Amino acid sequence: MNSLDNIQQPIAREMQAFEEYFKSAMKSDNMLLDKITHYIIKRKGKQMRPMFVFLSSKVCGDVQPATYTAASLIELLHTATLVHDDVVDVANTRRGFFSINALWKNKIAVLVGDYLLSRGLLMSVDKGEFQLLRIVSNAVKEMSEGELLQQEKSRLLNITEEVYYEIISQKTASLIAACCESGASAAGASESNTRRMNQFGLNVGLAFQIKDDLLDYGFGEKIGKPIGIDIKERKLTLPLIVALRNAQPTERKELLGIIKRHNTDGVKVKHLVSRVIALGGIEYASKKMNEYRDLALAELTHFPDSPAKNSLIDLVHYTIDRKK
Repeated sequence: MNSLDNIQQPIAREMQAFEEYFKSAMKSDNMLLDKITHYIIKRKGKQMRPMFVFLSSKVCGDVQPATYTAASLIELLHTATLVHDDVVDVANTRRGFFSINALWKNKIAVLVGDYLLSRGLLMSVDKGEFQLLRIVSNAVKEMSEGELLQQEKSRLLNITEEVYYEIISQKTASLIAACCESGASAAGASESNTRRMNQFGLNVGLAFQIKDDLLDYGFGEKIGKPIGIDIKERKLTLPLIVALRNAQPTERKELLGIIKRHNTDGVKVKHLVSRVIALGGIEYASKKMNEYRDLALAELTHFPDSPAKNSLIDLVHYTIDRKK
């Protein structure tokens, strides 16, 4: 599997320039706000979203000033949703760092999230990038609707495979689709190629989320030694949905009982995981993940070969070969 540093090579210069561009977009004259936004920038993750934006622009032509706006807009709006999510989830950490609400309390975290949203909106309006604003705002709307749909269905534990795809399409895949579509749009791609990049990103996002759900059951030789976070949170992900579908009625009732009432009992959760594996949940989810990977790669065949296209292909493989 290629490292992210290797994948980033065709856009290394642009990604370096983007760091300064994004810092400038986050800056505030308010000392407390500037301190918090500096903390957010310092703990940034793998930068996969900006990579999708810049690589998509290069695949469809070249990086333009609008590409930097697109990447910043996505990062600002997405970071705002994460800050708000941590408040809603009462989460004290994110990626091994303290969350904003853990350090500065809920009220300030909500206000910081609002500030980031407004910065993204103002940036796109000031630069006249209304198409980019439409693309990214639609993704945020989809993410919110997906989260609410999951909350509604999780309470009843009646998520079907079809509803599961609807949820992850909105919650996760819509943002990656927006990255790729906005990158293409910023490069001046045709309407058909912009749509292709949207579909590419959507399929990558679906594969990415299924991989996340599989990782909750362990990885490689550690399969069956799960993290178990999804089970503790009573989330019905694809492996579990399939296992419940394949189980006999009596066993299905038993497994649902573990999810409802014994989801923090280590012994019972281990039994549940072993049954998910035996009932074909892991195997089926892996198959679907690979199908979405192949659908994503098929969209790229419409574009000429280039180092950026090769990196996008490698980035697709990275999303499903990763170990965390």
